[in-house]
Amino acid sequence: MNLFENAGPLLERLGAEEPFPSGAAMLARGREILKSLSEAEQIGVINAHPRIGDRPDKVSALSFREQGYDRDTTPPEVLRRLATLNEEYEQKFGFRFVVFVNRRSKEAIVPVLEARLRGTRDEERRMALREILAIAEDRLKQGEV
Repeated sequence: MNLFENAGPLLERLGAEEPFPSGAAMLARGREILKSLSEAEQIGVINAHPRIGDRPDKVSALSFREQGYDRDTTPPEVLRRLATLNEEYEQKFGFRFVVFVNRRSKEAIVPVLEARLRGTRDEERRMALREILAIAEDRLKQGEV
């Protein structure tokens, strides 16, 4: 069961404690581990997530569907805008933008990313970790793992 992307330090620690009695127990332990990681380790977990709007061959199977690539009709100009915003975000904060897409279109994510560019590095790091947990919780609810 993989609720999280290939997020090195988080998966290493979770793997050392497997098996979990349930997905909910794994999620709860993942939440505890994320809080205990160093900032550098947390950023490693954040950077394990694919970029919103990245090429379909660069995302995991779970992210492929979550980001809507299975039904994608995103205009090229929106993909270019996302690429530009992702680059700005990574330059400013030093890690990837992570958002719980929650079946929203890529067009709907553009203003979210624009707004998040106004945050501080610490706010964004904490937000990214919350978003990672929301993604994992949704995967568990959807029975995708």
